[in-house]
Amino acid sequence: MRYFLELSYKGTAYSGFQVQENAPTVQAELERAMQTLFRQSFGLTGSSRTDAGVHALQNFFHFDTELVIENRSVYNLNAILPADISVKGIYEVPADAHCRFSAVAREYKYFIYRDKNPFLDDRAWQYPYPLDLPGLQQAASLLFDYQDYTTFSKRNTQVKTYDCTILASEWIEEGEMLVYQVKANRFLRGMVRGLVGTMLKLGRGQLGLAEFRGIIESRDSSRADFTTPAKGLFLQEVSFPADLAACLVAER
Repeated sequence: MRYFLELSYKGTAYSGFQVQENAPTVQAELERAMQTLFRQSFGLTGSSRTDAGVHALQNFFHFDTELVIENRSVYNLNAILPADISVKGIYEVPADAHCRFSAVAREYKYFIYRDKNPFLDDRAWQYPYPLDLPGLQQAASLLFDYQDYTTFSKRNTQVKTYDCTILASEWIEEGEMLVYQVKANRFLRGMVRGLVGTMLKLGRGQLGLAEFRGIIESRDSSRADFTTPAKGLFLQEVSFPADLAACLVAER
């Protein structure tokens, strides 16, 4: 049987989502907990690879097993896992369901705040500069005009295409935080942080809208700003087709 495992995590202590040699990762902690509980190893396939320090409110793995996984396994796994990783559900899905390739969209949020706040320090970026919010909104809306996001992909990445379809892109205010919210059918490595860093330059008056458009059209990643720290970035949601999404709700 094939199962989807839904989880959330605070990425501060981890070198990313996927297993790496000699580095703590979310996958390694989950595999260790599953082996402890079920007394066998599992081959986990991840949905969305988040970088070191990036958080997730929702992400997925899938795995195949002959075991019948019951709901109480969620509680038992969470008792074994560290406090910064939480399993939210384990769902039986069709054998051809794939948590990465079956996904139709992913949504991210990036959080910034202006005044020093020790309770936000590890989950958002303190950015103490005045910002032109209407200008940021214009920049966010301009992204709908494009599909090629070569400019906002970090180098040394192995992808066949740099095309992405942006489904939502806006700056919103949530309490004392300013949040960039973006949804697309796929994302390139470093894309959201590159977009945020470059748009913030526009928000500070260091770029004009025409210059921002030129940066996108240049397809030159050296012109994007990837210095935005990981701690403000959250993977919010992974979306699946309706028939598969129904499997992930029915057993909650």
